[in-house]
Amino acid sequence: MGDLGKEEAAVEIVKARTDKREYRRIVLKNSLEVLLISDPETDKCAASMNVRVGSFSEPDGLEGLAHFLEHMLFYASEKYPDEDSYSKYISEHGGYTNAFTSNENTNYNFDVNAENFEEALDRFAQFFIKPSMSPDATMREIRAVNSENQKNLLSDTWRMDQLQKHLSSKDHPYHRFSTGNLDSLDVWPKERGVDTRLELLSFYEEHYSANIMHLVVYAKENLDKIESLVENIFQEIPNKERSSWHCTGQPCTSEHLQILVKAIPIKQGHELRVVWPATPDIQHYKEGASCYLSHLIGHEGNGSLFCSLKKMGWATYLYAGETEWTNDFSFFSVIIDLTDAGHEHMEDVVGMLFKYIDLLQKCGICEWIFNELSAISETRFHYRDKVHPVDYVINIASNMQFYPPNDWLVGSSLPSKFNPGRIQLLLDELNPNNIRIFWSSMKFEGHAKMIEPWYGTAYCAEKITESMVQQWMERAPNVHLHLPAPNVFIPTDLSLKSVAKKAESPVLLRNSSFSRLWYKPDTLFSTPKAYVIIDLHCPYSRHSPEAEVLTYIFTHLLVDYLNEYAYDAQIAGLGYSIHVTRSGFQVSVGGYNHKLRILLETIIEKVVKFEVKPDRFYVIKETITKEYQNIKFQQPHDQAGSYCSLILHDHSWPWTDELEALSHLEPDNLAKFAPLMLSRAFLQCYIAGNIGPTEAESVIQKIEDIIFNGPHSISKYLLPSQHLTNRVAKLAGSTNFFYPVEGLNPSNENSALIHYIQVHQDDFVLNVKLRLFCLIGKQAAFHQLRTVEQLGYVTSMSRRNDFGIHGVQFCIQSTVKDPIHLYMRVESFLEKFENQLCELSDDEFKSRVNALIDMKLEKYKNLWEESCFYWHEISNGTLKFDRTEREVGALKQLTHQELIDFFNEYIKVGAPTKKTLSVQVYGSLHTSEYKSQKSDPIPPNSVRIEDIFSFRNSQSMYGSFQGGCGRMKLQELFPGNC
Repeated sequence: MGDLGKEEAAVEIVKARTDKREYRRIVLKNSLEVLLISDPETDKCAASMNVRVGSFSEPDGLEGLAHFLEHMLFYASEKYPDEDSYSKYISEHGGYTNAFTSNENTNYNFDVNAENFEEALDRFAQFFIKPSMSPDATMREIRAVNSENQKNLLSDTWRMDQLQKHLSSKDHPYHRFSTGNLDSLDVWPKERGVDTRLELLSFYEEHYSANIMHLVVYAKENLDKIESLVENIFQEIPNKERSSWHCTGQPCTSEHLQILVKAIPIKQGHELRVVWPATPDIQHYKEGASCYLSHLIGHEGNGSLFCSLKKMGWATYLYAGETEWTNDFSFFSVIIDLTDAGHEHMEDVVGMLFKYIDLLQKCGICEWIFNELSAISETRFHYRDKVHPVDYVINIASNMQFYPPNDWLVGSSLPSKFNPGRIQLLLDELNPNNIRIFWSSMKFEGHAKMIEPWYGTAYCAEKITESMVQQWMERAPNVHLHLPAPNVFIPTDLSLKSVAKKAESPVLLRNSSFSRLWYKPDTLFSTPKAYVIIDLHCPYSRHSPEAEVLTYIFTHLLVDYLNEYAYDAQIAGLGYSIHVTRSGFQVSVGGYNHKLRILLETIIEKVVKFEVKPDRFYVIKETITKEYQNIKFQQPHDQAGSYCSLILHDHSWPWTDELEALSHLEPDNLAKFAPLMLSRAFLQCYIAGNIGPTEAESVIQKIEDIIFNGPHSISKYLLPSQHLTNRVAKLAGSTNFFYPVEGLNPSNENSALIHYIQVHQDDFVLNVKLRLFCLIGKQAAFHQLRTVEQLGYVTSMSRRNDFGIHGVQFCIQSTVKDPIHLYMRVESFLEKFENQLCELSDDEFKSRVNALIDMKLEKYKNLWEESCFYWHEISNGTLKFDRTEREVGALKQLTHQELIDFFNEYIKVGAPTKKTLSVQVYGSLHTSEYKSQKSDPIPPNSVRIEDIFSFRNSQSMYGSFQGGCGRMKLQELFPGNC
């Protein structure tokens, strides 16, 4: 690059104080703007190219063309002509690749093991230099786009988003359908004599230009080497001197404002979206107007709108903030999930929203609130966790088109200029004359006579006036709405604690009849954060469907009771979770360690003092009932996965049994159950991060005292015979078990197959053989089954781990073929793949092994990622904290022949000891095939599962690693501590 380019590129990029990476902006001779990131500590390298072209740029009558082009660029290029070779290379070298198309942008991204980055980057660059886009691939990928669209047709998120677009100006690109389908990309263009492929090539030539692209490259080398690499590879992208496209005008004219739209969703529930066209926050991003108002309108603490709606029993969720936005327009939305009672009081809910907006008008713009938000944002930015490189580069590449270079890393995350006038302008836009209300509920069936054309959503629309909204405000309940108090959870002590002994793996710090504490200080990340995970093992929690549902309600009520208190903690960077587990429930708290203990002890106090509030019980029961009822609207491949787990996992209950139990439950049932559930408990604990061992032990001692020894103690210790285990069915060898079932939603045309091959119980050598097989095979399976055979958009081969029982799983969702055909195609793939596996050269085999070694040696990016690994070992009972080193050692000893022998014994079609389970979900297009399958003779060496529970009860079970309370295993590992 010439001196002029370098002088132009010089800029100081704002980065976090804790960020050790180096950054450099360069501009290539072709005007491609690039951010280089050097991270000597990284194991993965990544890149993201953001092209300033999206669905808004599509020609009329070719809806989805930009998205279709995104798909096509993955196929091949003039330099790398083998079809799918890019994705194959990335996959086989430990990487990930993806892309997405939005209104104004298309983003392409990948990561890969560091030693393979240069070639991967060169392959990636060919997308933008000379892609092939062959005629042969065109029709196949149109079908892939269509399959992706079919997957979304029964998604309420997609349906409601498109309805909002439909009710906008037809002259504005926002109005369009952006995904594309068979009609928009093939059938209708052919009827008009339009050649879609020629339009595709024309679109690429017209819009893909280096001067409107932004590239981020994240690598291990120093900046000079990365710069040289990028210059050599990307300077060939042609610069056609295109202008960045901007839409003109607003999406909504007067006829699209002051409307109330009632729509019928797919799932149970009532959602209210109150939407205002607004000035985009990006135009004045340092002033943070949207951030300020979303913080207040979306607040959940005492005096907030949500808190008041919750007390009325009218709402279970509220979000406020910008939803869709560009440089030229945006929408500020308040999205509220209503209860049945809230649905009947919709006008009151909207009235209360406007009362809160009126409160903000009367209180004026408060500098102290802005300063508090600014301080929280600054701490969050400077102490944010490192993330995976591919996620990092995607975010920055998107930022590059909106922000000046010095703020590429910051984006809108640091509001720093208090401008009350700017905030007031946005607040003034949230008025009744500017409103769009979208209200969805199944209760509108029979009233919604209009149909949105792309997704078939039924709706009706009516005009509302300012006087109507004013009447709603006047009639709404008089509740005490007020601004939030100062946030007491903002951390002020961010110092790092020194620990004398910095263990590289968790140590058993405490082991009593009441609890077991594993402790791991922060040795890698130097961050003022900590995590505490506590599993409360309560055997009464899962002895029946009723018990499981009551435990579920119990955890939801705990969160409900804590919400007003803990919301400030979450805003200040201290989060918590309470959720059901297979042995009871889990409490976890994580974030800045300064005030973590205060929040944790408050949560535990709520547990021991738990009482049932009938009004909240009924709200939570209603919410959970809808969750269960909506299971039937899950994607068929998700249904298949649930059936597979139900067949394999001991002591698991079908959702239908739990829904039936739920219908009869009353507050008194929970009032009696909660003390019983908590009467016997054991605490499995893990503490990690910026916390010393003495403090860690005192945290658990205090919790023990509260639960077992305090004035309100509720529990006794768990007897050894009461410890629960998670056991998995051991499938019989040489038999293909299959479970055919009709899809739960008769309106869903998709069928699905989960084909599971059970291999072994956790073992270092077998683990790496299975993982290496999946590394070599997963892209080949994707290419054959999805790209070549076009069976369906959802197509994958992956490893599966059920409590330490490992196997491989194929997942396919399809409208074009029924599950039996999908199963046959999987078997056919395995037959062909056998040859590919055997024909690997020595160099190819070593390359795959080294790629897997690099993947396994990849460093943890942050404290939470490290904690998840160790917690998985603890909760499963495997306790193999040196798993990485042991499995890498096994990999280094592995031979090609041993992998072939593994395949022949466990995976190969017809292998005598092979253990398989096929779950076959039949969609509405394949009803006749389901009926035939049920009456057809059962194939040799196959068993049709007629009843899941009779089958599961007839199978032997793998022994559990948890082994009661696990004392034997602990004594073997730490003989002095038990």
